[in-house]
Amino acid sequence: MGGGSPASHGRAPVPLDQLPDKGRVLCQGRIESVTYVPADRTAAFSAIVSDSGALRPGSVRAGAERARLRVVWLGRRRVPGIEAGNELKLEGMLSRSEGMPTIFNPRYEILSHQENE
Repeated sequence: MGGGSPASHGRAPVPLDQLPDKGRVLCQGRIESVTYVPADRTAAFSAIVSDSGALRPGSVRAGAERARLRVVWLGRRRVPGIEAGNELKLEGMLSRSEGMPTIFNPRYEILSHQENE
């Protein structure tokens, strides 16, 4: 399953710091980092997403902990358009994995691309 518009038209995204422990969610954020797995390991591509404004200079107080979400595409080594700095709208089933909120194989929409800053 690829990208495309999330099916939840008309619903407002939930801020990452207000995500429930589990259940279906619609949220939005900016990709902070991506992780590639070695070729000898099972294919999985993951990204860490944080609140949209978190990467903008001066938007987060010094020492403030920002909300993060892990997004994992199982069986994929790369997902087109999923790059650090891009802003996404995500929809899927939220769970906890290694203490972090995680969505596996989400529906997603790329909202903006990182420009050379």
